[in-house]
Amino acid sequence: MVNLLIIIAIAFVASAVSGLFLIPFLHKLKFGQEIREEGPAWHQKKSGTPTMGGFIFIVAVLVSVALGIFITNLNEYTEDVLSLIAMLGAALGFGSVGFLDDYIKVILKRNLGLRAGQKFSLQFLVSLIFAVWIVASGLVDTEIIIPFTDITVELGYIIYIPFIILVMLAAVNSVNLTDGLDGLAGFVTLFVAIFYLAVSNIKGITTVAVFAATLIGGILGFLLYNKYPAKVFMGDTGSLFLGGAISAMAIFMKNPLVLLIVGFVYVAEALSVIIQVAYFKKTGKRIFKMSPIHHHFEMCGWSEGKVVTVFSLVTILLCLVSLAA
Repeated sequence: MVNLLIIIAIAFVASAVSGLFLIPFLHKLKFGQEIREEGPAWHQKKSGTPTMGGFIFIVAVLVSVALGIFITNLNEYTEDVLSLIAMLGAALGFGSVGFLDDYIKVILKRNLGLRAGQKFSLQFLVSLIFAVWIVASGLVDTEIIIPFTDITVELGYIIYIPFIILVMLAAVNSVNLTDGLDGLAGFVTLFVAIFYLAVSNIKGITTVAVFAATLIGGILGFLLYNKYPAKVFMGDTGSLFLGGAISAMAIFMKNPLVLLIVGFVYVAEALSVIIQVAYFKKTGKRIFKMSPIHHHFEMCGWSEGKVVTVFSLVTILLCLVSLAA
């Protein structure tokens, strides 16, 4: 556990220091976020806040993963190093899709970024490569654990690979939707990462524990700048990276279904959008005042801080319930 705390500290320092240099650099390049007019009117004051801040914790994760391999002596086990590289590769792959989206929005001044079909296709490609790689290399088998039981289900390659792709696509896009308030996606993902650190440490899965530790430290450092009022946004670069990282850890832990519980906030955010769009198309009316659901609560009079606090507490509670089970 001491080694994991050292990794968290390294990632935190790397993230905090990166922010000191990256945020002024983003300001200099005028990489400001354009706030969509459809959002809450009071969010317009955030227009111009630098985006692509996800690089702050991405740099921290890269540095701490590299050092963590040697701190925990994982360099003596080729399969463990490959597992860490696979998780990091998934996060970076999705983060690259997010960067391309941010680049189009910020540099090319196309506010909607990648078209939906383009974004989905690239995400599908990343998840397909990851799924085939980990199965073909033998880094994982094709079993998954049923939450709250000791029951494992053997899916077989034909079902497992599409299932993993579905899990990853759902996770990355749900985290992306959650990133709509200062600190919201960061705090929720922080507690999910702490959950995976605890579970992997208990089960002795060092690779996941190390990766979770790098995420925890990196996010903590980033939140110094992203908590309300945010000095920088993570952008799609950061949110897709976090979604890829969380889903990859869940897969290596063989419990991707637990994400439905500990990541309930992600699920609620995504479902609120799906329900809102479907209901509006059918009836011309809205169920929520605005979606994703964090905006609904804002429109009901909740402050950003209250939404982030409540959503974080819900995540903590569900993580504790899942951990106890």
